[in-house]
Amino acid sequence: MLNYIWAGLIIVSLVFALAADVGDLARDTYRNGQALPVTVAFPAGYDADAARQPALLRIDADAFRQFYGAEGAPEAEYPATFRRTDAGFEIRLDDADAPLPAPLDVIRDATNPSDNVLQGTLGPTLKLGRENAYTAPPAPNPPTPQPVQSFDPGMEVVSTGLTFAPVRFVKLGDITQAALDFAETAVTIAIGLVGVLVLFLGLLKIAEDAGIVRAVVRLVRPVLGPLFPDIPRDHPAMGMIALNLAANVFGLGNAATPFGIKAMEELQKLNPEPETATDSMVMLLALNTASVQLIPPLTLIAIIGIETNAVYFPILFTTMGSLAVAIIAAKTLGRLRRYRETDPLRHGLRAPDAAPPAAGGGVA
Repeated sequence: MLNYIWAGLIIVSLVFALAADVGDLARDTYRNGQALPVTVAFPAGYDADAARQPALLRIDADAFRQFYGAEGAPEAEYPATFRRTDAGFEIRLDDADAPLPAPLDVIRDATNPSDNVLQGTLGPTLKLGRENAYTAPPAPNPPTPQPVQSFDPGMEVVSTGLTFAPVRFVKLGDITQAALDFAETAVTIAIGLVGVLVLFLGLLKIAEDAGIVRAVVRLVRPVLGPLFPDIPRDHPAMGMIALNLAANVFGLGNAATPFGIKAMEELQKLNPEPETATDSMVMLLALNTASVQLIPPLTLIAIIGIETNAVYFPILFTTMGSLAVAIIAAKTLGRLRRYRETDPLRHGLRAPDAAPPAAGGGVA
């Protein structure tokens, strides 16, 4: 069922993203193929023989708002690099972290995702001259820019247009990329857990052969027995549950994972209906979700050090409260008729290889 829910959420998000992208195309949000009026200044003068040279990109705030119909405004000027190519002239911002208003920030991310730097093509030339001869940029939406053939040597300022690569289906691409990124993250986490699982499952096997698990079962049954009455006496599932909860209590999250998996495997052996969880399985899941924890996790200690003491009691009160809610919710829902009728053990059925529960609800 969870897979269907995730698939439905992905499909819905893709539909909404597609609708938003179609709306952007209809409104021409990114002004594809149109030149934004800008001014390029050359502090040291323009060198006609240089393939690239330092420059300052200036965007008039009023012209920007009128061009894009946006409310934000760019910085007064941006340090940039002016480049001459076979196709014409390009300008590229030097600072990848330069603050850009919408939609320039989206254009930057969509057209240059590798370097994450805003860049575009310059042209046509609207006015050449010196700083004191500069006039306001022309009206928005100038003609489609053509490659600039030449600049006058020694000039300091050029008023021109800046055209960016076409931007389409941004949100759809973002969702697709996010899905791929999280898939990569999931694989990384899974591979990282392999070593932890191998280590603790190996230790668990040694503990089983040495009789430690059986001793743990006898020790914790008076406490955990009322929460898991369906588990037979001396069954290893109780020991796995105890080790899982102990790992959580002491902030050993990675160790709790293999113990919890092993506990679910043992509980599944007692389940006559493999497709439906028993009350004991639900209770174990609820306890893990409540995050029973008395010692702050090692990650938190590594981040804030001795200041962890300041948050110890809030962590303690929170985990006790969540534990109480988890137990009450699992027990209460298990007594409701609707949920009681779906319990695999409702008619006293047990898995073929499962021993009967201990007398008195399984409590020693």
